Order: sequence, then C-alpha cells, then structure tokens
Amino acid sequence: VNDKTVKLKIKRRNKPDAEPYWQEFAIPYKEHLNVIACLQDIQRNPTTQSGELVNPVTWDCNCLEEVCGSCTMVINGKVRQACTALVDSLKKPIVLEPMSKFPVVRDLQVDRSRMFENLKKVKAWVEIDGTHDIGEGPVMSDKVRSQRYALSECMSCGCCLEACPQFSLSNEFMGAATFSQVRLFNLHPSGSMLKEERLEAVMGEGGIADCGNAQVC
Repeated sequence: VNDKTVKLKIKRRNKPDAEPYWQEFAIPYKEHLNVIACLQDIQRNPTTQSGELVNPVTWDCNCLEEVCGSCTMVINGKVRQACTALVDSLKKPIVLEPMSKFPVVRDLQVDRSRMFENLKKVKAWVEIDGTHDIGEGPVMSDKVRSQRYALSECMSCGCCLEACPQFSLSNEFMGAATFSQVRLFNLHPSGSMLKEERLEAVMGEGGIADCGNAQVC
C-alpha cells in the first residue's frame, strides 16, 4: 500500500449468531476523508485489499454531524462517532469494530434497543396534556439551566455504555445514558411531576445500586 491509499481493517459478521472475521480494504486517499466516507467508498466497490469481491460493509449513519449518534463504533480501540473521525488524524491501518456492549446485527451495525427501552422505563420525557398553546414554560435559574443543558447534549449514542465495565450483554444494568436522563427530566419543573416514578425505576433491577463507580462514563 502506498501513501496514496488508506488501509482499513474491519471486523465483520454476516448475521447476529455468526462468527466474526476480519477483512482488509485499501481505498484511494483524498483530503478531508472521514471514516464514513471510507465506508461509502468500500460500499461502492466492495473489493478487499487482496482483490476479492465481497458483500458491502453494513453500518449505521444519519446526520453526519455528530448529532444523532447512529454511526458510533469502535475506531482504533476507542468508541466514537465515525462521521467526525478524520482519516488524517488516525493511526493506520484504521481498525473498525462494532460496539461490544450491544448485540451485533451485521458487521458494524448494532442493536441499541436496550438503551431505548431503559429510557422508556424511566419515562424520559415531559408529559403535557395535548399540543395546544399552553403559554411560556416555567422559569428556571441559570444554575439549573446550565446543568440541564449539559445533560441534554446526550444523543443516545452508547459511548458511555461501551466504556462502562459494569454494562454488559449479560446483565440488566441501565448505565449512565439512562441515569443522566433521569436527572435531566427531574430537574425540569414540569418533568419533575414524574420524579418519584423515575427514582423508583432506577432503584429497581439494573438501577443505580448496580453501578461499580468506575467513573469512566
């Protein structure tokens, strides 16, 4: 491989219960490439570095602006979004793997349903009666608003859960993604109407008591 190509090593799996395997690809180098652009290039021409024509690699993506979190994967051993992983700043070959804390659907695509089901358990929303104009929202102090703003930046990508040693496929632990949203909505004057129900949920199975306090989230 010369300096005009980008080499990628991708961990693949044809279906959820299949054994994983690795394939290597080399694509033409261009300025300002990100990992998603590399995967799109492979999708257009799914040929391995050895010249074998294979099925296109499967992955998730949507906004391409690090807002939706759907393109989250493990890149060179670090969980992050593929859309903002710039090729020029990555060690080569670029190693791509699916997140390990969620069931693999295929290749780099995982099923994050568990995370969304946990958000349902804690009622991570503000209940309102109807969609009519109910006037201005409740006034919050700058301190509370700044706390809520930081928590509201969560895009349910799963990075904190991938990093958490307590969260795994073999337990029911909810993890930081759920706990942070409990705090977000309990700090809201209207959202706090469901405060007791949310706290009850996180005190149950898989709740806050199961946290090992690793503090990597």
